[in-house]
Amino acid sequence: MKIVRRIGAPPSARGSNSGANCPDVFELSDGNFAVIGTEATAALDGELPTDASRADYERIVIVSRETLIRAKADIPDA
Repeated sequence: MKIVRRIGAPPSARGSNSGANCPDVFELSDGNFAVIGTEATAALDGELPTDASRADYERIVIVSRETLIRAKADIPDA
């Protein structure tokens, strides 16, 4: 599995001074997506709706609104 491309604007275009350590979204070679975000599993696990759950190997991450809005145009419809 490899990162194929960034989805949306790079951190530098979203106001990051260094362009590093910022939320990001990537498309992977297998068609899935990977995100870099703030780990928030402990804070949000108990807030999941009753019809949602996560496996022990999954984590809840926060990605900024701006990151996802800027990624929206690059996310394929199918």
